[in-house]
Amino acid sequence: MAERHHRELHGFARVELMATPTPLQPLPRLGEELGVDLWIKRDDLGATGMGGNKLRKLEFLLGEAIEKGCDTVVTFGALQSNHARQTAAAAARLGMHCRLVLTRSVPRAGELYTNGGNRLLDDLFGAEVTVCDLEGVDEAILSVSDSLDALGARPVWIAPGGSEPVGVLGSVAAGREMAGQIEALGLDVSDVVLATSTGGTHAGLLHGLASSHAAPSVHGVAVYHGVADTREAVALLGAGVAELLDEPPVHAGAIGIDGAELGEGYGIPTGSSREAQALFARTEGIVLDPVYTAKAAASLIRRCRRRGNGRPPEAAQGGEAPAQDRAFGDGSVVFLHTGGAPGFFAYGAEALPG
Repeated sequence: MAERHHRELHGFARVELMATPTPLQPLPRLGEELGVDLWIKRDDLGATGMGGNKLRKLEFLLGEAIEKGCDTVVTFGALQSNHARQTAAAAARLGMHCRLVLTRSVPRAGELYTNGGNRLLDDLFGAEVTVCDLEGVDEAILSVSDSLDALGARPVWIAPGGSEPVGVLGSVAAGREMAGQIEALGLDVSDVVLATSTGGTHAGLLHGLASSHAAPSVHGVAVYHGVADTREAVALLGAGVAELLDEPPVHAGAIGIDGAELGEGYGIPTGSSREAQALFARTEGIVLDPVYTAKAAASLIRRCRRRGNGRPPEAAQGGEAPAQDRAFGDGSVVFLHTGGAPGFFAYGAEALPG
């Protein structure tokens, strides 16, 4: 693909939360195990709040908020939300107040899950947390809004996962950064794999990589909703960020989603995700989280093994055509590590293989 001219991102308000560029590193032992030249993009190694890719989105979201005079950030997520934890840490670093509305949306209980992992860090970073059931979200939002009004606060309300067009700019930056690293290392990368939830990271990465000389295929792994809803979320956010940048959106046909690793649903580990966590840990010393990266890694492992066996692609969950669960090409493969390791500790031994 010929290099496409793109608008520079320095025209948008931005604060510094990530230590960029994050490394693009080889995974020689895991690659040998899977028969693939395998690399990892370490967006788990952020400089704030134990890291994670949501910091990239927050750089633009909070940059804009500060420019508008906001002093408080409000956002949402599940009880063990990585995004919420990173937002709390970013707010602390920037001297902003943080309010979190967290839902009991994953069928998990116990002391570890309720008060450990990311949830413990939310308190450490000084966030004010409201926990509710899904049916109580509207009431919780109204209560937070009323209390902020009473305080005279100037809040910015951020969507779950930071997945709104301004936030997606951070993932565009990640895609451009990755493309530059691939070129500098002289790699022939055919495929990139990542977890796809609310869709912003996937949308931005597609857009950012599209500016490279030989854009690889991007394979999202559905970890939140099914394939159709996940693809729609990516497409909508992709269109939104393209409008911000005054660039053409990525073609909908480029949005590849694998739904085969979703299992029983969001936040519920599977046998293959546990195997993936163990394999990454025991070959490369890298910790994945049970909710996002372990399921994405399970897809990576399955597809690498399938390529080695010369088997055709499988259909994704929900009756998708095989073409939507595309097989890997013949080049190197990059796994995007989006972070989330604190969540591992909320699951305890449940995250380990049987």
